[in-house]
Amino acid sequence: QVQLVESGGGFVQAGGSLRLSCAASPQLFTVYHAYWYRQRSGEERALLASLTSSGNTNYADGIKGRFTISADNAKNTIYLQMNDLQPEDTAVYYCKLRPWGTADEYWGQGTQVTVAS
Repeated sequence: QVQLVESGGGFVQAGGSLRLSCAASPQLFTVYHAYWYRQRSGEERALLASLTSSGNTNYADGIKGRFTISADNAKNTIYLQMNDLQPEDTAVYYCKLRPWGTADEYWGQGTQVTVAS
């Protein structure tokens, strides 16, 4: 089932930028860990970035410096700003939210990002 609503994917030329959005319900957006993953065609889903509600971030090798995870608490939304996109970034991108103190995980439906090569 779709727990979070993603948007912002699309087609760009190499070197372009996109901002992905992941909208959650207010009940999920209190104390949490948020994550962005991507899955290239034929490959396993890979973790790209994480963010805690206290503001701590972590990034995977290869995207730090180009991608930034952030949150707007007033809008109950997680973002992934992607700059200097390259063909290797072509994938389906997924957000995930894990509320603190539970074993629950909430996933977005995925959004396609395609970078011209």
